[in-house]
Amino acid sequence: MRLLPAVVRDLPWRRIAVIASGASVGIVLLLGLLVRIDALADEVDGEWMTEVLEMRGPGWEAVSWAFDFLGGGWFAIFVLPLAVAAVLLVLRRPWASLVFVLGSAVSAAIVQGLKALFGRTRPEDILLEIDSGSYPSGHSANAATVAVLLGVLFARWWVAAVGAAYVVLMALSRTYLGAHWVTDTIGGALLGAAVAVAAWAVFAPRLRSERMRRTEGVGVSAAAPRTAPPAR
Repeated sequence: MRLLPAVVRDLPWRRIAVIASGASVGIVLLLGLLVRIDALADEVDGEWMTEVLEMRGPGWEAVSWAFDFLGGGWFAIFVLPLAVAAVLLVLRRPWASLVFVLGSAVSAAIVQGLKALFGRTRPEDILLEIDSGSYPSGHSANAATVAVLLGVLFARWWVAAVGAAYVVLMALSRTYLGAHWVTDTIGGALLGAAVAVAAWAVFAPRLRSERMRRTEGVGVSAAAPRTAPPAR
């Protein structure tokens, strides 16, 4: 943040984050209404699925199965959040650890609620056995939540770049396996990002103080002169 121009640093980022999160949730709900009445079934979802079916092959399917494991089930719900939280605790960032776990849990809970609300049927050419609703994609929501949270917590360009690639690949893998329509993945990604940004906005002051204390502590430790061993 120190490298940014003063006019950018002084922007009301928390207010902007809250507005952006609210707008994203509104888009998710609107998109859910459109898919519920099949307004996008032919123009968007149908054409995308036709293209995906033509691309199916052993190589891409193996990659998609790997992303299926990474983005769902016990690994995504329990192992990944707890592992990242543990790393953040080791780095002496307890507030960041709390925000990551809380954001992941809230994102997953909202996804399940929206699945029940919209009750969308999954594609017929699905390669998985899933009974829950199709909209929004839980895998895409989880990927976006993880990517955005790590991006704002570590504030490194390469973290953001890797996170963006992860979200895109996760979304592609879900449609490739026929687990979701493409609009499911868009809605999931928007929802996951919205929850992550909202979580950051709520705890932004504490996260900023925590990061500044850690940075100052590292700087003081590095600058402290080394004490010479006593002469014998």
